[in-house]
Amino acid sequence: MSERNEPALDPRDLDVGTLALFVGQAFVDEVRRRVEAKGLSGLRVSHGYVIQHLVTSPRTISELATRMGVTQQAASKSVAELEALGYVERRVAPEDARVRTVALSARGEEAVRAARAARSALERELARRHGDDAIRRARRLLADLLTDLG
Repeated sequence: MSERNEPALDPRDLDVGTLALFVGQAFVDEVRRRVEAKGLSGLRVSHGYVIQHLVTSPRTISELATRMGVTQQAASKSVAELEALGYVERRVAPEDARVRTVALSARGEEAVRAARAARSALERELARRHGDDAIRRARRLLADLLTDLG
């Protein structure tokens, strides 16, 4: 079996969309690694979509599904996974005992704090390496590109 002698790919040769995607994935992977190092394991990117909708207040499965643009079954499945991991809990709605809501548990709130701290720390580390101004420019450029692309 022969090895192909292909030149190494220079990331600067990638199109901006692919490069932004890879940077985003690498950033998320590093944040997840840091959160897991705090003993908060089992979380996936898809869980973050549910968690973000619970940060401000408990929600019903129906509300979560609508906010995320998914079926109630899909929302319920994600909630069940997060509940099994201890990040959310189901509660009786204070205004109607027949209604059940989903809320972040203490562990879920800890995971939110840990992820925010990891994101902030990682961005500070990147700013120390590349400079505050470079990070600000990169953020501004990416935001402008996002706006341009709708």
